[in-house]
Amino acid sequence: MSTASVQHLSQRILEMEESATIKMAQLARDLSAQGHDVISLSLGEPDFDTPAHIKEAAKKALDDGYTKYTPVPGLVELRKAIQEKFRRDNGLEYGVNQIVVSNGAKQSIANLALSLLNEGDEVIILSPYWVSYSEIVKLAGGVPVFVHAGIEQDFKATAAQIEAAITGRTRILLFSSPCNPTGSVYSYQELKAIAEVIARHEGIYIISDEIYEYINFTGEHASIGSIPEVKNRTATVNGFSKGFAMTGWRLGYMGAPDWIAEACAKMQGQFTSGATSFGQKAAAHALLSDMKPTHDMREAFRKRRDMVIELLSKIPGMKVNLPQGAFYIFPDISAFFGKSANGMTVRNADDFSEYLLHHAHVAVVSGSAFGADNCFRISYAASEKELQEAIRRIDKAARQLA
Repeated sequence: MSTASVQHLSQRILEMEESATIKMAQLARDLSAQGHDVISLSLGEPDFDTPAHIKEAAKKALDDGYTKYTPVPGLVELRKAIQEKFRRDNGLEYGVNQIVVSNGAKQSIANLALSLLNEGDEVIILSPYWVSYSEIVKLAGGVPVFVHAGIEQDFKATAAQIEAAITGRTRILLFSSPCNPTGSVYSYQELKAIAEVIARHEGIYIISDEIYEYINFTGEHASIGSIPEVKNRTATVNGFSKGFAMTGWRLGYMGAPDWIAEACAKMQGQFTSGATSFGQKAAAHALLSDMKPTHDMREAFRKRRDMVIELLSKIPGMKVNLPQGAFYIFPDISAFFGKSANGMTVRNADDFSEYLLHHAHVAVVSGSAFGADNCFRISYAASEKELQEAIRRIDKAARQLA
């Protein structure tokens, strides 16, 4: 891009960081186009196809004429299905008018930030965090305040840490459980302690991103919005991308107090309006029909997680914990900092990720994108064969560093 062109861009786009996961996936594709055999473990996308019964529901919806605009907050049929899902799975009671369907869970989070934040308002983001959180907050005029937890805490911040970060400008607490990038899952007791802190501070709201809910190996998912003390101050965000392998369908949703839901629908009405009509019909069917494909996918991910942890644990200097959800592993690789191989010195996680891409032909994402520059993220949403080969290459490349 020419200098003249850059001068005409807005300050907000010039200051916005590019999504690191998308950037790494593109670098991997570029290297593959040059003839290299690159294994990409960078994108958070299930490698499973959308279950057949959901696709059939979309086809039927098309045949039935669901090709027109929908109400901005979503088809009533889908919002009723989401209402039932919240009640069934999460112990959450939302009215239909408290639910807004969006073009992906990312849009739900953006709607919330744009509706709740004024210039200079602070948002506590539990770190490591999903790459887009901080950029969405900044775009809405907010100030990200990161509360960090390392691998020794299973990457889970404590209630005491959160309380210490609260100021008179704090407006939102934002986090995900199960977490991207760490796979960590907050227990009910951990969430209750956090809820008690927030309840003591009037005017602070919670955005709970639960998009990985169905990829949870603990046997129990806890929603902070089900805790009475913060029920009326929580927006619960979810979607269909991860649990139903529907990434390309771009369907997310949120439940929130009615005044927040109304504001989010107003915001969305000026950007995209409603999500795709036939996709919403299929999504309603997904929530209220056979969940076996979702459960089977979860068990396949559990098997891969165990295999990848076992293999990574054998690499000297690679420090791993046991994530309880999502499909990511977030190893601490600080033991490799200062070491060199093939003319390259690894000073941080960015260097380590670049080293793996060019010398092992494995694409991962640096932890710096997630607020943890001593880690990197592996997505194990790939075949067992690909994962085994990728970790063999990572092992070989890591052992060459000295």
